[in-house]
Amino acid sequence: MKALYIASTGMSAQERNVEVISNNIANMRTTGYKRQRAEFQDLLYQQVTRAGSQTSDQGTMVPAGLEIGSGVRTVSTPRVMSQGSVNLTERELDVAIRGEGFFMIELPDGRTAYTRDGSFERDAEGTLVNSSGYTVNPGIAIPGNARGVSISPDGTVEAYIGTDTVPTQLGQLQLARFVNKSGLESMGDNLFLETAASGPAQVGVPNVDGTGDLLQNYLELANVNSVTEIADLIAAQRAYEMNARIISGADQMMQATSQLR
Repeated sequence: MKALYIASTGMSAQERNVEVISNNIANMRTTGYKRQRAEFQDLLYQQVTRAGSQTSDQGTMVPAGLEIGSGVRTVSTPRVMSQGSVNLTERELDVAIRGEGFFMIELPDGRTAYTRDGSFERDAEGTLVNSSGYTVNPGIAIPGNARGVSISPDGTVEAYIGTDTVPTQLGQLQLARFVNKSGLESMGDNLFLETAASGPAQVGVPNVDGTGDLLQNYLELANVNSVTEIADLIAAQRAYEMNARIISGADQMMQATSQLR
């Protein structure tokens, strides 16, 4: 009975949906996290009677066809790249982006990754790095005797060196933006990679061409809404239960048929 296999695809799809929701909830406190949502497509149809087929020699046609579907599949889990709220941390190297841009991170293998996580530190040489120790592009070195480090909305990094009374400009942070942000590949560690679907990175300084400006002493929180996620979870559970009931009902029908034989 086809209903068994059709309902099984529904259960599999809702299982994947619950996995996506659980990952969103698990990352509610992850800096710069962008929630995902599961999207579905119906599967192929068996056309018993095609719509518009002729039913008589006089040219009458079937107004609506007879099609039997074969279930559902999870087709994608795109990220919702909406702006998350910002939280005051009072750490001078914490930076939040207010806009569409991404910080650029140089990976050990030479590739460039992109992130919304602006919780930066200084390594042993004073270079600005992320929490994994990867260099923030372009590389900005903050001397050990620097004090009063400031990061302006346009990304300019300044600090007082030693006993200087005038701040010294140490560099300027840059941001990258993409035509299709949902096309970025997630690699974990709050990092994304460019793909053919995302398009090439468009690099620029903050506050120009829609990249967004920077907020020092702030971090962007995850854009996960707990109420929405719980509501989606309940809906997914109900859909899973209904598909399980269909399998149970189809099994009972098959048993009744076998008993008649």
